[in-house]
Amino acid sequence: MSTARARTTAHKAASFGDLLRDWRQRRRLSQLALASEAGISTRHLSFIETGRAMPSRTMVLRLAEQLEVPLRERNALLVAAGHAPEFVERRLDDPALGPARRAVDLVLKAHEPFPAIALDRHWTIIATNDAVAPILEGVAPHLLAGAINVMRLSLHPEGLAPRILNLAEVRAHLLDRLRRQIDMSADPVLIDLMAEVKSWPAPIHIATAALAHDPYGGLVVPVKLASPAGPLTLFSTTTVFGSPLDITLAELAIETFFPGDEATARAFRGQRP
Repeated sequence: MSTARARTTAHKAASFGDLLRDWRQRRRLSQLALASEAGISTRHLSFIETGRAMPSRTMVLRLAEQLEVPLRERNALLVAAGHAPEFVERRLDDPALGPARRAVDLVLKAHEPFPAIALDRHWTIIATNDAVAPILEGVAPHLLAGAINVMRLSLHPEGLAPRILNLAEVRAHLLDRLRRQIDMSADPVLIDLMAEVKSWPAPIHIATAALAHDPYGGLVVPVKLASPAGPLTLFSTTTVFGSPLDITLAELAIETFFPGDEATARAFRGQRP
């Protein structure tokens, strides 16, 4: 049994009280703090966590909301408390999500000639625009086969890593994002992905004047990528669906990349430097 599957099995077997306590501690909240935010007594919350009281459906959702539990895990809490799941999960190509898929495709296409990708919760690419493919030239075929993972694509020694001029900086930024996702979701697949990425050789930080200069004031971490057209500088923004009730949409993110300088903009527009 894989590590992720073992964690998932243990997760499903846990009682509601155990799951609730785990989320409360993960959010670094005391029983008093959570009870106060949820509008219940500390005694009642203690009874719920120890299994002496079972919460209503409304109470489960109220506690999950206060703890900012992801929709997928809210369903797990509901089932553990003996209730039916609340949130549906559909494939992005499901007809019911047609408008959402068209919106994703529209955003990706409208961002050309600059790269944009749509990702699921595990950093797996769902869709890209046409500007992405040229960046991936030289990446090992096994990283482009099947489900393509952006973490592996970016940081694997046979991926983009050898071409990323500020690899130490980018690696630290991506691992920090992954760590924050794990803190928020406790997702076993992400935990395994973190362990996998950390098993690859860490780059030696190169502090040259060119790479140390930060024209963005620390607001973004640009990717400086070597290319036949010369060094490319890109920074990204992330877009998510607001208040989705579908798990798939809640876990979907669109990463759009912007040129960090005029030379990069000209390169993507097919103009000469």
